[in-house]
This record gives sequence, C-alpha cells and structure tokens, in this order.
Amino acid sequence: QVQLVESGGGLVQPGGSLRLSCAASGFTLDDYAIGWFRQAPGKEREGISCISSSDGSTYYADSVKGRFTVSRDNAKNTAYLQMNSLKPEDTGVYYCAAAFGCDDSKLRSFPAWGRGTQVTVSS
Repeated sequence: QVQLVESGGGLVQPGGSLRLSCAASGFTLDDYAIGWFRQAPGKEREGISCISSSDGSTYYADSVKGRFTVSRDNAKNTAYLQMNSLKPEDTGVYYCAAAFGCDDSKLRSFPAWGRGTQVTVSS
C-alpha cells in the first residue's frame, strides 16, 4: 500500500526548531520529488518546499526561505523538513506528497496523502 506518514510535529515556542519526517511505504522515494505543504486553520493548503529526485534541487516558498531546509535520505526512504526560527504563523498541519518533479499540481494530485503532523508555534 502506497503511503506517506508525517511525524515530528509538536508545540514549540517562537524562535524554536522542529524536524519533520516523511516516511514512505509501499514505494521507493528515489525516483520522486518530495513536496511539503501546510494548512493553517481556515486557510488553504499551501506548498512550502520541495526537493527533486534527480539532482536534489530544493525550492522554498518566500514565507519559509532561509528558515526551513528540506532534505532526503533515500536509503531510509524518508524525507525531512528542518524548521528553524519558527513563528506563530508557521502553525498548521504539515503534509508531504510525492510526484515526478517539483510541480505543484502534480504534487497535489498525489493519491495517498497522510494525516499530516500538527505544528503549533506559541508562547
């Protein structure tokens, strides 16, 4: 069964850090780009980062650029999102998706979204 499972979320104070994981099962991540999305309460799901499969190129939304770092470990079939200098506006449920390329529409079409992991940034 194709599945992505996100983990690593939690409650953190502003300025803190978290590392999210995206573990794949039922398929290997090697050939896929991995995108990270988040959804804040009452808002639409937004794409925030992506890492390609071919050369490891990375992409970030302006809202997280310089603070978040996406990476992958194909041997562990897992991708990561290191989040530093967290702000209250980073609060939301974080999801990962896979596609052939860092294309937003392709990533959003991924058929096996996980439940996400909740990140709450609050003092």
